[in-house]
Amino acid sequence: MSILERLQRHIPTREQLAGKRWLRWLGPLLHQPRLWHWSRRGVALGVGIGVFFGLLIPLVQIPFSAVTAVILRANVPVAAASTLVTNPVTFAPIYYAAYHLGAWLTGADTAEPPPLPDGSADESLGQSLANISLPLFVGLSFAAVSCSIGSYALISTLWYWRVMRKRRKRLTQA
Repeated sequence: MSILERLQRHIPTREQLAGKRWLRWLGPLLHQPRLWHWSRRGVALGVGIGVFFGLLIPLVQIPFSAVTAVILRANVPVAAASTLVTNPVTFAPIYYAAYHLGAWLTGADTAEPPPLPDGSADESLGQSLANISLPLFVGLSFAAVSCSIGSYALISTLWYWRVMRKRRKRLTQA
């Protein structure tokens, strides 16, 4: 069984996604064959969309990626599945790295982490979150854009090489 066949077994079908309450409003748009076709452009764009929303938005990533995939005519199941780049195992390391990346990009001091509020301090939890929000947002935005562009380019290039290898193999056998 090839890798593509294994992936297709785990990716939701058109009927499964069309039955979801939060995607039902897209109705006829979800029945376009191009959204479900395994093409180089559609899959690469779907991965790029999924990685973008997977890194940028901590909640409701799949609906955002599915709607964007429909609008941009990318592969919807791949876009939905690739949002899982952030999951309970990878969430903390990704956000920690994004905070440090954002702090480096904005010039914020990361020598010591922002203080957590204790009951006696003047600083509230909101203030602590405000201290990390700008570096975190900048880091997540930069990571989301660069990783989505990189994943699009990587998938597209690997797909191209795979097709070329198949063509060369077919020509040498003829």
